[in-house]
Amino acid sequence: MASAVQLAAGNATLLAAVQRSRKLLHRRALVAGAASMVPVPGFDWMIDAALLSKIIPEINAEFGLAPAQLDLLEPAKREQVQKVVAWVGSALIGKLITRDLVLTAAKTVGVRLTAKQATRFVPLAGQAISAAIGYAAIRHLGEAHLKDCVRVAQQVQHLLPSPARDLHIGTQH
Repeated sequence: MASAVQLAAGNATLLAAVQRSRKLLHRRALVAGAASMVPVPGFDWMIDAALLSKIIPEINAEFGLAPAQLDLLEPAKREQVQKVVAWVGSALIGKLITRDLVLTAAKTVGVRLTAKQATRFVPLAGQAISAAIGYAAIRHLGEAHLKDCVRVAQQVQHLLPSPARDLHIGTQH
């Protein structure tokens, strides 16, 4: 399957948004990996949910797909974007990110997260494995979302508002 960079190839604007998003994703995934090493039951799940609830809106904003950005579109254009989002099958684009949405997304990597819980209690090596799985799980979810954003942006590119940093929507980078 093609990566987000491969999907964005040939479009400098999309490629720049992918690179900015990947940088954010990498930093957040490192935090998730570090949190996975803490042997407190449930702590890593709480951190993962918090990280996902921050990174998903940031990625959306990089592509002009945050709710506030979509609200700036004319109704017909907004509907067209929503149709493409439905076609891509994303539950996380153009929506306020809630705990339920994050949990739904996390179910896609549930086996990894369960393995992460189990490995944490094996001394040293288990914690390292848990950290690697924690990093990979967040990275996997973020990359999948990133690819969805690229697909939507490609389909409706001429309709999207300026990136978040130009509209001051989203969070600080």
